[in-house]
Amino acid sequence: MMDNLLTYIQILVLLTLMGKEILRSPSSPEPPPPPISYLNIQEQLEIQFPSIMAMKSQIVFVFICSFFILTNTEGIQQLRFDETKGEFKILQVADMHYADGSKTPCEDVLPDQFPHCSDLNTTDFIQRMIDAESPDLIVFTGDNIYGPDATDAEASMNAAFAPAISSNIPWTAVLGNHDQESTLSREGVMNHIVQMKHTLSLLNPPGFDVIDGFGNYNLQVFGSEGSDFVNSSILNLYFLDSGDYSTVPSIPGYGWIKTSQQFWFQETSMELQNNTKAPGLAYFHIPLPEYSRFDSSNFTGVRQEGISSASVNSGFFTTMVESGDVKAVFTGHDHLNDFCGELNGINLCYAGGFGYHAYGKAGWSRRSRVVVVSLEKESNGNWGEVMSIRTWKRLDDEKLTTIDDQILWSKN
Repeated sequence: MMDNLLTYIQILVLLTLMGKEILRSPSSPEPPPPPISYLNIQEQLEIQFPSIMAMKSQIVFVFICSFFILTNTEGIQQLRFDETKGEFKILQVADMHYADGSKTPCEDVLPDQFPHCSDLNTTDFIQRMIDAESPDLIVFTGDNIYGPDATDAEASMNAAFAPAISSNIPWTAVLGNHDQESTLSREGVMNHIVQMKHTLSLLNPPGFDVIDGFGNYNLQVFGSEGSDFVNSSILNLYFLDSGDYSTVPSIPGYGWIKTSQQFWFQETSMELQNNTKAPGLAYFHIPLPEYSRFDSSNFTGVRQEGISSASVNSGFFTTMVESGDVKAVFTGHDHLNDFCGELNGINLCYAGGFGYHAYGKAGWSRRSRVVVVSLEKESNGNWGEVMSIRTWKRLDDEKLTTIDDQILWSKN
């Protein structure tokens, strides 16, 4: 990968210097290198092209950063609505808690399941969900690995995300509160994720020098081929790092979405809505305090444990209400809750616990949430803008039973 990357960089340098001759990088294959950073790339260039870097180091470095962000090592894949069905389907996987594969036992399963149950049941469930639903995007909403029991964070992530990667389906991930408790920091975990195959995840948004957390980014889903919206984003997806634990001594408990992240969200939402008034969906790990506003009379699903949000309210829910585009939020964290409830025009949804090494409830099936966004049909027969947002859950039982099918939002 390093050879290919340097080759692309050399081309950019060549164009920048308008014809100055540079040396070609070796073309002989080498073993895959470890993950690289922007600084590593710059050091390589300084060794190979000292005179060029002395003259144009700042320009070259900007090109390198832009290249790395835009291509994500593989070339960015544009998300688009299906032109046959006029749909875009998202599979949410919450709280895999993957550790060391077959060596890692399951938690909270029935006695007859325990002897043969491990992390492999988790990845098998992912594969079954992919086969059953054929999603257009897979979203992992944190605690993807369970740090305390993961011997090697990189190896655990490679195994946990393997079904998504082998499916060739685009996927994204955000961090939970346990991902960084193994051999990598939160930044290190996210750095590894963004270099994996087929991921659209980003370390952080380009152009924002100061933003809290790692894994704040947005994606646009464009209209179907042949429609009037082929070059317009008609569904916007937001991904945020909800933190792990409070770093303020006087405030106990979990982390929260900070002011800098909310500013980025507001700016991004405003810019996107200036182009097209498209609905949005938000994905992060720790639920907002507003999730506690629901009881069995005003949600679909179950609430079997408390709402483990931050002990302070940072105001992100109000920020989303003011922005006006987010129609639903999807979190994990509380494995025994799987409900959706609507508050001030925004649906607040849990996915329910997915992973077998995560705490659960014996006899209560692990589960996953599916979201389908459907387009309206225009008078000319082409697909138009978003008409509805629908969701359901599937249980990891013999039939992958579907439950709690509901409409979250409708244009009409």
